[in-house]
Order: sequence, then C-alpha cells, then structure tokens
Amino acid sequence: MRTPFIAGNWKMFKTVHEAVVFVKELRGLVKDVTDVDIVVGPPFTALHAVAEAARNSNVAVAAQNLHWEREGAFTGEVSAAMIKEAGAEYVIIGHSERRRLFGETDVIVNRKVTAAIGAGVIPIMCVG
Repeated sequence: MRTPFIAGNWKMFKTVHEAVVFVKELRGLVKDVTDVDIVVGPPFTALHAVAEAARNSNVAVAAQNLHWEREGAFTGEVSAAMIKEAGAEYVIIGHSERRRLFGETDVIVNRKVTAAIGAGVIPIMCVG
C-alpha cells in the first residue's frame, strides 16, 4: 500500500529566517507522524537553511522548480545538482502557475522530470 503524501509549496512566501522558524516548529508538531510522507517546498533562497533545519526529522524538502540543463548561461535558473546539493530530496515540476505564467509545456516538464531523476532528485510532477 502506498504511503499518503502531503507537500506544502510555500511559493514566494517566507524569508530564510521565517522559513527556518516554521520548519523547527513543524518538526515538533509532526515528530510522531509515521504514516504520512511530509514535504515542504520553500523558496530557493531558504532551501539550504530549511534542509538543515529539517535534518534528522520526518520532514523532507522540495525545491519549487529546476532547469533541465546541468549548467550554462541561464540567469536565475537552478539545476537539479544544485538543488540536491542544497539538501532537497524532491522538486516540484509543472506547477499550473509555471505553465500559465511562464509558458511551460509538457515537453519542458518532461525535460525537467528527466533532469531531476538523472540527478537523484524525486520529481513531484503536477498534472492538470
């Protein structure tokens, strides 16, 4: 049987300090939860700090997006390897906002999923 999965995408909310305080509080609230996978998706600026704050707990961390290339001249983008090194186990890909506001297509989403899997990051692919 599949374990229920709950993820909170923080979008463009919370400073690094606010994010760390939140995760430390969340850890205490869910420390005894064993039958649900819990994931938080902070903004990129807080990714490493949140991953550190969540270490040795049952709270996992997701990045909110990635670029499909390993490296290159892609100003403002982040690769799967960078996300993994920052401490994220997951990445949210194909969110409706990314599709609507940034024109991401199924082809782009596929490239991102492939890049995530190739780097050992678990994709959370949004559909619909």
